[in-house]
Amino acid sequence: MRVYREEVRVSTSRRFELVDITRKVEEVVERSKVKEGFVQVFVPHATAAIIANEHEPRLLQDIIEAIKTLAPPDKPWKHNEIDNNAHAHIAASIIGPSRSFPIAGGQVIRGTWQNIMLVELDGPRVRRVIVTVAGE
Repeated sequence: MRVYREEVRVSTSRRFELVDITRKVEEVVERSKVKEGFVQVFVPHATAAIIANEHEPRLLQDIIEAIKTLAPPDKPWKHNEIDNNAHAHIAASIIGPSRSFPIAGGQVIRGTWQNIMLVELDGPRVRRVIVTVAGE
């Protein structure tokens, strides 16, 4: 089995933001030369996450609003006594830092409306995304 790993950097410009990284992930898969296997997309940050969903502007706004409802940034969280980003840690814990996708014929298999997105919860920042491809 072949394993190929690349780090991709993603710059965010807002406190809350969804950044479509689908093409970046597909480019890493292409460079890996893996035809059959899987790709894992992992963000090594405690205040960011990875999702797969439709990249439609109104839906992206809805997702951000849902996250804010789930973990309100203005709630007096205990962690805010140290660092004013408890909401981001909580939301990232619930959403998760990674997603895996199958690869067939050298292509990432996604649903029709599934794009791979970085969820920024405490920006703006430059985020590292580790893309690991494994297979034959």
